Order: sequence, then C-alpha cells, then structure tokens
Amino acid sequence: MLVCLAPLAAAMLVSGLDDLVVDLVWIGLWIRDRLFPRARIFPPGPRQVESAPRRRIAILVPLWQEQDVVGRMLEHNLAAIRYPDYHIFAGAYPNDEATQRMVRAMADRFPKVHLALCPHDGPTSKADCLNWIYQHLGLYEEQSGERFELVVTHDAEDLIHPEELSWINFYSSRFDFIQTPVLALATPLTALTHGVYCDEFAESHTRDMTVRPRMGGFVPSAGVGTGYRREALEKLAGAESNRIFEPDALTEDYENGLRLFRLGCSQGFLPITRADTGKSRNFVATREFFPQHWRSALDQRTRWAMGIVLQSWERHGWGGKPGEVYWLWRDRKGMLANPLSLALLRSRDVSVDALFAARRAAGGGDAGTADFQDGDPHGVRCASLWNRVRAGCSGARGVWQPLEHRGSSSSSGTIRDRAGAGAAVEVGQDRARLSVARRAAGTQAKAR
Repeated sequence: MLVCLAPLAAAMLVSGLDDLVVDLVWIGLWIRDRLFPRARIFPPGPRQVESAPRRRIAILVPLWQEQDVVGRMLEHNLAAIRYPDYHIFAGAYPNDEATQRMVRAMADRFPKVHLALCPHDGPTSKADCLNWIYQHLGLYEEQSGERFELVVTHDAEDLIHPEELSWINFYSSRFDFIQTPVLALATPLTALTHGVYCDEFAESHTRDMTVRPRMGGFVPSAGVGTGYRREALEKLAGAESNRIFEPDALTEDYENGLRLFRLGCSQGFLPITRADTGKSRNFVATREFFPQHWRSALDQRTRWAMGIVLQSWERHGWGGKPGEVYWLWRDRKGMLANPLSLALLRSRDVSVDALFAARRAAGGGDAGTADFQDGDPHGVRCASLWNRVRAGCSGARGVWQPLEHRGSSSSSGTIRDRAGAGAAVEVGQDRARLSVARRAAGTQAKAR
C-alpha cells in the first residue's frame, strides 16, 4: 500500500512546494518594500483621488431571471456610490419579462439606469449578454453624444463599495485593466460551502493576485469589480472580431485578463485596503454572497474547471514568457491535483479498512469485536467524510480548508495542509487508537 501511495505523495509534495514558492515571493516582496521603500501607489490618498481627471464610467450588469434581487441591488448601489459620473446598463432577454419590468421601473426612477435588451431569447451566456449590453452602450453614446471612457462589470447581487469607481478612475491613468478585490458577505459559521469560497478568495486576493503581476503573470478578471479602459476594449475588439467577451468561453472573465495581457495592455490588481475617507474604514471591495448549497457550488466549480483548466488550454495554449507559463501551470494544475486528491482519499479509506480488519482478526472474540466497533468507525469515518465534502466544494481549484479537531493533546489543533485529507485521516486513526486503548484500560481495571 505504501508503494501505491508514493506517487500520490510525490504529487502532493510538488503542489505544496509550488505554493511555497508563492509564499516566499510574497514574503520577499514584503521585506524588500520595507527595507527599500518606494513611492507607494496603493492605496491612494483622498486628495489624489479627488484631483484625478474624472472619466465617465459605464457599469454593465448581465441579467437572467434576476427580478427578485436586481431592484434592491440597483437601489442600494445608486445610493451608496459616491462617484458622480456613471451610468448602469442592465441587460435582459425578451423572454424574461419579469426582469425587464423591474429594470424599467428602476429606469423610470433613476435616469442613470438603462435597460439593454438582447435581440434573442435567453438564457445564452454571460459573455453573450455582456456583448449586447456593450452594443447598447454604443447606441446610447451615438444618441446622447456622450462617451464613456471606462467600463466596469458587475453581477446582479453585488454590493459596490462607495469608493470603488473613484479608485478605478484614479488607477485608469496607469492601467488599462483594473481588478478590485472581491469579498464575501457574512454568513453563519455553519455555512460550510460558502466558507470554502470565503477562504479561497481571502487567500487569492491577499496573496496570489498581489504576487501574479510582480512575477510576470497576467491578472485574471474576477467577473465583477473589473474596470477596462475603452482603448483596451477597442484593441480587444479589433483582435477578436468585435467579440469583447468570448460567447463560447465558460470563463470569459478569466480569458479577458489573459487576452488583454497578450495584447500588451497594462494590468493592475488593487490590494485589499481600507478606504481613508474619514467617513468609513471598511475594505474597498465588492461584496457578494457566494453559492451556499452543494449543487450550485458543484455546478459553478465544474464550469470553472472546464473553462480555466481545459478550454483555456485548448484556446490559448501554453505560449508566453516564463512568468505567464508559471501562472498558467498554477491555474491548470487542478486537472492533476483534483483526481490525485480523490485517489488519496480512496487509498486512505482502503488503508483504514485494512487496519481495522487486521485488528478485528487479531483480537477475535467478543472483546475484540467490541474494541473494533468502539475504535473503528467514528473518528476515521467522520474525518474521511468531512474531507470528501471539502474536496467536492473545493472543486476546480483543489483548495483544502483548515480542519480543526478537538480531543486529546496529541490530536487537537489546526491542520493547514494542501493534502488535508491524509492529515485528517491520520488524526482520525489517532483518535480511534486512543479510544481502543482507553476501552482496554477500562476492561483491565474492571477485571482487577
């Protein structure tokens, strides 16, 4: 059995070392910035933001059967956003009359809201809807004589930070593509599926996304809170037959970051920072709820895996500079890491079954059976089941979450390991052995 586990252990070791590289780079950059401080561009001061040339911004919001949330989303964000010069273009389909009615009702109340109706029934894809919203934006510019210099994408459930547009406007003088952080709204600790997303985005948007551009990689769009200069979108349209957002792509936001990077557009990720406005000190980030149910999370992460790992490989290959290739590897290694994780879980289950079968065979009689029933099942099986749930929720990215086990001093604490499944099963085995030992000691004490 150990021979079978060796290749899996080697693969997990390589994946762990890969993560260690990013950690070391992040630490090295942090130390360098402290020892050799330079003029900081993050975060901007209030005077810098106010003195930046003000550009007109268009917010694109694709919709499909969002009548229950889009009204509240628009009302809240229109009241919260402090940037004065922006408009919201909400896209809907002809066969989604409920969403159309809601957007029209909001447009009647707020002149900054516009309905962009797709020419065909839906649903199609988010990218297709965004392309038609962008076409509607062009028609509005022709009719009004106004020109929008920045385009920002958002979803129907997003809560936009009051300073987000001001920051995107400020950094648009330096970058063609700006990605702001995305953080989850608060949910109970028992919402485990949502918690997986919380952990992943916290790690990605505090470490990976800040390191990517400084290692020569591209910045992928998160799909929300992404700002584009119009010049960058026009360059993309010219290179891609006017398909700014690829309709056939499962992860059009990820691909846009890669396509703009290869076109030579400058990219920036705004680190998670508190706004210093004197009115509030909360993080400048888009807030939203992530999927909270197993089925919806599985569907979404399957789409991510197919789009990021397989479709982008087919469409864009591996070409590029070393920094780009390295981050393509990190994005696509889930193709190997996910099956290996499941194989590791299965192999551990087989090892556990063999362990307790041998214990039962060796013990014999009623006492041995009692010991086996007391020791086997719960610690090991619950740990294994817990990791299966975590593995499924982690889906495309293969991110393992901290598992906290409370018990004896030898098994308590927090396990932070990419190969969390193996560690959790070992903890379960320790707890099972401890339970067997305690029962044996109790039996001996009664005999005396």
